[in-house]
Amino acid sequence: MNAALLFRPVRRWGALVPLAGWRALLGLLLLAGPRLAADDALLNASYDVTREFYKEFNEAFARHWWETTGRKVTIDQSHGGSSKQARAVIDGLEADVVTMNQALDIDMLFEKGGLVPKNWAERLPNNSAPYTSTILILVRKGNPKQIRDWSDLIRPGVSVVVPNPKTSGNGRYSYLAAWSYALQRPGGSDDQARAFVTSLFKNVPVLDTGGRGATTTFVQRGIGDALLTFESEVQAIRQEFGSANLQVVVPSVSILAENPVTWVDRTVAKHKSTQVAQAYLKYLWSEPGQEIAVRHHLRPRLPEVQARHQSQFPVLELRTVDAVFGSWAAAQKRHFNDGGVFDQIYRP
Repeated sequence: MNAALLFRPVRRWGALVPLAGWRALLGLLLLAGPRLAADDALLNASYDVTREFYKEFNEAFARHWWETTGRKVTIDQSHGGSSKQARAVIDGLEADVVTMNQALDIDMLFEKGGLVPKNWAERLPNNSAPYTSTILILVRKGNPKQIRDWSDLIRPGVSVVVPNPKTSGNGRYSYLAAWSYALQRPGGSDDQARAFVTSLFKNVPVLDTGGRGATTTFVQRGIGDALLTFESEVQAIRQEFGSANLQVVVPSVSILAENPVTWVDRTVAKHKSTQVAQAYLKYLWSEPGQEIAVRHHLRPRLPEVQARHQSQFPVLELRTVDAVFGSWAAAQKRHFNDGGVFDQIYRP
């Protein structure tokens, strides 16, 4: 037997057993069985504002994986604008799993890279979206511009911070929520919705590439009267920077943000990480995983967890992308592709 082989797992725990003791070590390894198996590793490519959620979730999953399999797992994170992350994976970022804020970005992995199958959304419950969110409005202490709903954001003199819809799912949801609001107003039409969203983006002084960048612009740089961002980010900002200095405005209607996840088939096959990648994502639907989502102000899917935390989430009309725009693919083609409506209406 090659004694050098016996040193490899031991070195991982920072110990080195003398050669003379290799027979005793072998006995210990055989007795320990799977408890001393090789480590697992994952890379999760996620969108901009999930850093804190996945920090806690990863720790919980690592404990769960150890308790159920006897294996350690190392989970690395990559964060950025959702669409930028999808392009990074297509361009070679070897993420084992992707946890995005819109289905469109995972569809890109199939269409442009063949990295996942076309039916990826059918492999996990709820169209592979373990939690949801929506777009709310964050304003400064006292709400000096008296912003109550979407219509107040187009008034002259109101400055709105929102991420770039071309690079950020956060920005895309904000754009679609505003368009949806304009459509449901009395006499609402596509022309009126276009005019409304045009007026809104005239009030946008800067377009950051992702949601966390927009947060920095609004909170730390002090730019803007209102920030459009995910409900989860709104609450996280108030916790970090003080709820007394920032107020939440719940609009009359907003968009339902369904946040899908999947394993990246080509990468997990290469890394031999399919088992741990699938278990990692399925744990998002577990009761502990759903409770962590709630603590980070993400709307859970499990009915029993929903019932326990119903009062935590404001009630408002939530419209789906499919209901208003036909599908994500249709919304992307018309509004966000190069030369689409957003390019036509936005003039920096």
